[in-house]
Amino acid sequence: MALTTNTPIDSHTTTTGLSSRINRGAGRANRLGGRRIGSHVFLLILAFYFFIPLWWLFVASTKSTGELFGSPAFWFADITNFATNVQGLFMHDGGIYWRWLGNSFLYALAGGLGATILAVLAGYGFAKYSFRGRGAVFGVVLGSVMVPLTALVVPTFVLLSEVGLINTPWAVILPSLLNPFGVYLMRIYTQDAVPDEMLEASRIDGAGEWRTFWQVSLPLLRPAIVTVFLLAVVQQWNNFFLPLAVLTDPDLLPVTVGLNRWTALSNAGAGGEQVWNLITSGAFISVVPLLLSFLLLQRYWQGGLAIGSIK
Repeated sequence: MALTTNTPIDSHTTTTGLSSRINRGAGRANRLGGRRIGSHVFLLILAFYFFIPLWWLFVASTKSTGELFGSPAFWFADITNFATNVQGLFMHDGGIYWRWLGNSFLYALAGGLGATILAVLAGYGFAKYSFRGRGAVFGVVLGSVMVPLTALVVPTFVLLSEVGLINTPWAVILPSLLNPFGVYLMRIYTQDAVPDEMLEASRIDGAGEWRTFWQVSLPLLRPAIVTVFLLAVVQQWNNFFLPLAVLTDPDLLPVTVGLNRWTALSNAGAGGEQVWNLITSGAFISVVPLLLSFLLLQRYWQGGLAIGSIK
């Protein structure tokens, strides 16, 4: 026979427990809210920190040479000078800035496109094919990511001089085709984005390897392809040390090295022409294509960085 005991419920104890749970929940919400506010403040500080150089460059591009050194650094002296500076920029030294800007587009697009194609093919091969030495070869590729590009300039110069490519566009384009980080990025993304079952189904249906890659895999890799292309273009657009070492003809210089050439002439003092206003205006205009690229390709960029989110 079971005995049951009815224990009276202490209303004071129940109220106290409920209050403590409410207080704990409120404290947790306050901590989360504080962390959220702190993270937003930190992000605003970072955004402001990265925005300062762009703002200064825009303000500086609206000033004459005298105003650059005699007016507040972060505010306009006469914003109407911007049109005058741009006009002088495109006319100075026979309008060579147009040539430098075109060279930068050529080197960035050709190098970025070639590096992306090689990275896609190599990353896909590492991810979806098994072959002898795959791990060792990929280890070499991964290790080369840690090698600074500046450390390879001298060996690259010697190699290019042996084949007679110094002072040609190929001296800038060919070294940029090797993008180890792009290969790594494509392999990681391909492993998650392209299921092996889908490839097997395509092969069972009679599709060859090239058709399977072109019609099945490539559409799934679009976010990563755009990301790798954007990274390669930005890297090549900002390339400075390699063109400085392998190019001597002023007509072949990219905009980065060309503006540095004007800077050297301006630093010569009384013996050189002072074109600081043209240098700042040229630097600002050279940044605009990169900003537009990021804005137009932002959705692909974000999708490409979210590696592994498909699984």
